[in-house]
Amino acid sequence: MRHLAGRNEGIAPFRVMELMAQSRELEAQGKRIIHLEIGEPDFPPPRPVAEAGVEAIKNCPMGYTPAAGLESLRKSISDHYFRRYGVEVSPERIFLTPGASGAFVLVLALLLEAGDQVLMSDPGYPCNRNFVRLYDAEPVLIPVGPESNFHLTVEAIQNAWKDRTCGVWIASPGNPTGTIICQQQLQRIWEEVQRRAGFLLSDEIYHGLEYGRACASVLQYTQEAFVVNSFSKYFGMTGWRLGWLIVPEQAIAATTRLIQNLFISAPTHSQYAALAAFSADTMILLEQRRRRFEARGDFLYHALKRLGFGIPSRPQGAFYLYADCSRFSSNSERFCQDLLHRAGVAVTPGVDFGLRDAQTHVRFAFTTGMENLQEGIDRIRGFLQTI
Repeated sequence: MRHLAGRNEGIAPFRVMELMAQSRELEAQGKRIIHLEIGEPDFPPPRPVAEAGVEAIKNCPMGYTPAAGLESLRKSISDHYFRRYGVEVSPERIFLTPGASGAFVLVLALLLEAGDQVLMSDPGYPCNRNFVRLYDAEPVLIPVGPESNFHLTVEAIQNAWKDRTCGVWIASPGNPTGTIICQQQLQRIWEEVQRRAGFLLSDEIYHGLEYGRACASVLQYTQEAFVVNSFSKYFGMTGWRLGWLIVPEQAIAATTRLIQNLFISAPTHSQYAALAAFSADTMILLEQRRRRFEARGDFLYHALKRLGFGIPSRPQGAFYLYADCSRFSSNSERFCQDLLHRAGVAVTPGVDFGLRDAQTHVRFAFTTGMENLQEGIDRIRGFLQTI
């Protein structure tokens, strides 16, 4: 067999998936594991969505849809942007993809040349930098911390921008931090990127999961940015593998050619199911779930603070807390391994998310019920007493 492409050497493992695999092995041995590592809603898909999916499988042809997706679903997403953000997005600019990951593969194929540099925050979602490397481009990790609410600033972008820089990738609410970028900073970042003739890619997959102030979409400030969203997080449709990409008007033709070649189309049954995601009944249910996530986050924040973890602010969005564990360990990967194997609690080490303070931080996901959260806190307390 000929050798594998050299780019594979630069693709780092996704450690949370390895942790999940270890957790499953322990559970197969009969051990009970409290899962605080999984960035996946624990609620089933909303009933109207599931029913619409079943109905579609029974009665609709399950052939390919148009490459960009069902026209009716693209129109529903367009209406959603007007209701939520007050912005008009033509359905022609919306492309349905196999999950948000499919949207990132699509948009980066559209934007990157070999050798390009993309600025992104550190810490950040680990797959993002691997997506960039997939196109023989270079992710440039900019350290961020509590002083900027773990988001990029205009000043940081100005300092990091070099000759090979072609764009900026932002995410709000962020993973692993759950923090939200302020609207003024979002607008200033767009203005700076525009001034430098670069692209701005905005990851908005956790929009809807906000606790306090609402998230702004970059589309409130420009129609020239690229936006990725998903039905996985707020809408609770992880296994349906459906996301969407919004592109500027001038990128429609090129995006259409790429999506035809890359995917043919997103999963048909998932698209029909997602037509029910924006119904009044579904929205009522999703708001109830959002409030439950908020209560879980508040509980976990206070409980972890009492145990001695450092967390700069209460949960703002998504379903994560990024906690400083330096009081207990200077090796986050070892800390997480010990916590899993000795106490049966799975959390994700900071080394999964970048370089800045990675060995002294861990991510907790509050994607499980209150009883499990309480048991997890009790186990962590007992574990900390032994180290």
